Amino acid sequence: MNDWEGRKVRLRAIVPEDWAGFHANDQDTEGARSADAVYFPRSEAGTKAWAEQQAFLAQNGDNIRLAIETLDGELVGSIGSHACDARNGTFKYGVAVFRPHWRKGYAAEAATLLLRHFFHELRYEKATAHVYAFNESSAKLQEKLGFRLEGTLRSMIFAQGRRHDEYVYGLLKDEFQPPDGRS
Repeated sequence: MNDWEGRKVRLRAIVPEDWAGFHANDQDTEGARSADAVYFPRSEAGTKAWAEQQAFLAQNGDNIRLAIETLDGELVGSIGSHACDARNGTFKYGVAVFRPHWRKGYAAEAATLLLRHFFHELRYEKATAHVYAFNESSAKLQEKLGFRLEGTLRSMIFAQGRRHDEYVYGLLKDEFQPPDGRS
């Protein structure tokens, strides 16, 4: 059994050949806005350089960015941990699935794999996820995974010409109930 593989997806390191998938995804303004922000256009050479850098980037503590691919090997997005605080046992995570693969269960399974690793292998006690108020799909995902809304950061995001709130969701290790039944 591979801890990085579920029934639909596996998590793996980003490789230089992933550049084309990430470059195509960069063209999706709505998806970019929901996951992070809309950036200036990047050249193919720039995306190739980014993918190469990601492939050779040394792990920074427990902060990591991984590719999400189907079991057939198709790149469908990425997931990452950040603000990892081993002393206090807390971390944040974020997941982004490319638009053609939305609503197929890939984000939930990828998040479950990452959460299981952090809670059961690295001994973290709490995960948090920040969600833009206009990203209803992400809010529903966090709730499906068992996260609780812990607070609202008012007027934190500027997008589409106006200010938006940001929701903070939290999940404790003891509350983690993987949908696949595996602990």
